[in-house]
Amino acid sequence: MIRRIALISLMILVQFLGIVSSPFSHAGEVTVFAAASLKNAIDDLAELYAKETGHRVFVSLAGSSVLARQIEYGARADVYFSANPTWMDYLEKRDLIDPATRFDLLGNRIVLISPKGFEPLAQPVNAADVLHLLGDGKLAMALVDAVPAGQYGKEAFQALGVWKQLRPSVAEVDNVRAALALVALGEVSLGVVYETDARASENVDIVGLFPSEVDPVIVYPVAAVSGGNTKMTKDFLEFVSSQLAKEVFEAQGFAVLREPKS
Repeated sequence: MIRRIALISLMILVQFLGIVSSPFSHAGEVTVFAAASLKNAIDDLAELYAKETGHRVFVSLAGSSVLARQIEYGARADVYFSANPTWMDYLEKRDLIDPATRFDLLGNRIVLISPKGFEPLAQPVNAADVLHLLGDGKLAMALVDAVPAGQYGKEAFQALGVWKQLRPSVAEVDNVRAALALVALGEVSLGVVYETDARASENVDIVGLFPSEVDPVIVYPVAAVSGGNTKMTKDFLEFVSSQLAKEVFEAQGFAVLREPKS
């Protein structure tokens, strides 16, 4: 009986050691603060990364400005993925990201959208056409003085010479996905979102593209947050630069600016 108990105890110990030494037994966590326009792509990548490594990825999505402020106020994050360089610069100047890990990964463009079924404008759009299509309706935009998508849209309309006329009709929301939702629900006549956002919804149509001379250059930088620059964080940054990640980003309509390492 004693031998049997000892044998059973040994078997349990072996099984336990097998569990703790399994590939996922030391699974860690990576917290990623990402611009709202990255939702579909970053959700897909988080799932793929977890399957490949056993590490969990927690994703917090919001406007780039909101996320930067949260990091500034002490929110825990390992990776910051911004929709423009300005907010990344903001954190770098405050020593809140590791500049050695920073790189530009993605490109995008803004587009003018409407609820499904609207007739597209002549391309590229001009001031008169935008005003005519909007009529007495509302124009959904992310916060025009804080969130990159809103800032880009404001700059484009200013370059077209139509911002002053449009400003009273602008319905500002916290982030670009909220602007997309307003249009998709038919609550507003038009919206300005990223092309990738428009492609992610079956309930909106792209009705206008901005002329090349006013179309802003849109770049998404990514970096490790100071204090969170662990080996796992570096591994995740390498993962989002991989060929697999490139395919995910391109499937969502992003331009990948950094070629995967061979």
